[in-house]
Amino acid sequence: MYPIVDLVEYETIAAVQSEADLDDALRSNVNIIFLLTGSIFNIQELVDRSKAAGKQVFLHMEFIEGIAPDKSGVAYVARNIAPTGIISTRSNLIRVAKEMDLMAIQRIFLIDRNAVVKGIRVVEQSAPDAVEIMPGVMPRVIREMTELTPLPIIAGGLIGTRQEIDEALAAGALAVSVGTKEFWFSPE
Repeated sequence: MYPIVDLVEYETIAAVQSEADLDDALRSNVNIIFLLTGSIFNIQELVDRSKAAGKQVFLHMEFIEGIAPDKSGVAYVARNIAPTGIISTRSNLIRVAKEMDLMAIQRIFLIDRNAVVKGIRVVEQSAPDAVEIMPGVMPRVIREMTELTPLPIIAGGLIGTRQEIDEALAAGALAVSVGTKEFWFSPE
């Protein structure tokens, strides 16, 4: 079993794209936050606030200003920022994160059949804790990915309705990362 499966308590993950949205994510039902914003000057504070609110926080290495998405950047994040883990499209960063005892989520973009085949090869080599596939509005492809890899699948990108979340989960996704705040809270 993959440890990330034990972390997921809520069907959606807050994909926080601006600092202004972090407060809503911290008050929401989600227990996992994907930080897609921040800089070397404030990322420690954003991670500390998230942890203080009882949230697991993953930093998207390509989106943190001032911290290079490279081996030294991941080492810096692991030693100084100490999030739960990282997200990256770069398989070499996934391997480095694992070596630094961070959880790692490999993000892959599935634009055609070749991208699916290549994506499976990449995750087999990088051995992440989970795979985030984008866009997440493809139940048939989510189902196929769950058959092609034992890794937990997180659907993300272009999710716009509760039905799309439900379809992704029914297709086998562990969770769905969404930037739309209304999905971070339980339906009334």
